[in-house]
Amino acid sequence: MDNNLSQLFEISITRVFNAPRELVFKAWTELGHFAKWWGPKGGILEIVKMDAHSGGEFLGIQTAPDGNQVMWTKFAYQEVVEPEKVAYIRSFSDEQGNTVRAPFSVSWPLEIMNIISLEDDEGKTILNLKGCPVNASAEEQEAYKGMVPKLQQDIEGTFDKLADYLAFLH
Repeated sequence: MDNNLSQLFEISITRVFNAPRELVFKAWTELGHFAKWWGPKGGILEIVKMDAHSGGEFLGIQTAPDGNQVMWTKFAYQEVVEPEKVAYIRSFSDEQGNTVRAPFSVSWPLEIMNIISLEDDEGKTILNLKGCPVNASAEEQEAYKGMVPKLQQDIEGTFDKLADYLAFLH
């Protein structure tokens, strides 16, 4: 997986979920689960395509909680190892899945690598997320670094939704 990572991982979040690792993995890789929890609180995700395996792709449209902002997003799955790892490059896109600039910043990196690792802990799951820009210019790296606190807050909110979803299932 040589994607010219710009630096060491700039985001690192660990979260423990009260659900078995196999279920948490399915929540990340199966369309029927993923659509029910991914994204900001109050947001809506419509999945156009989800092929969560190494070399596969995800394409979806997210509507912001206020209903005013609509953004296409895609994942290029780099490595998917059941039930322990999901690595993907996330980008903003158009309806056809072509990578485009973020609607909120011309200096936002085009590609963000995310690596999710899942560890079993006596029936619970320890999830580690690491993220950083890929092939980013110095300006893009700085824009990403400046947004790390907001990104961490957004990811924690998404993980809260995942925890609620897993509690409903489990």
